[in-house]
Amino acid sequence: MKDGESAPVFLLYTTSGCHLCEQAENLIGRQGNITFKAVEITDDTQLLERYGVRIPVLQRLETGEELDWPFDAAALQRLLGSLAYDPPPINSAESRTP
Repeated sequence: MKDGESAPVFLLYTTSGCHLCEQAENLIGRQGNITFKAVEITDDTQLLERYGVRIPVLQRLETGEELDWPFDAAALQRLLGSLAYDPPPINSAESRTP
């Protein structure tokens, strides 16, 4: 890891030549708040057996929770544990009808 880089919070299980993995990496990159490390599954027999037909798979290191493809921005936000939108509380006085 280079100076100034933060430790990965997620692992993205992937393999070269996988167009779905490329789509997943692009989607993750557009979020701007996810630090991940791509893991090549063909380098490890156990990873290949576990993820071979599931890739791309994003794993949260803190909890071990995994997100299988296909996923979208909303699913990524749920995996992060916080939603991008927090609705304001409803003021009960304003919601009443006269």
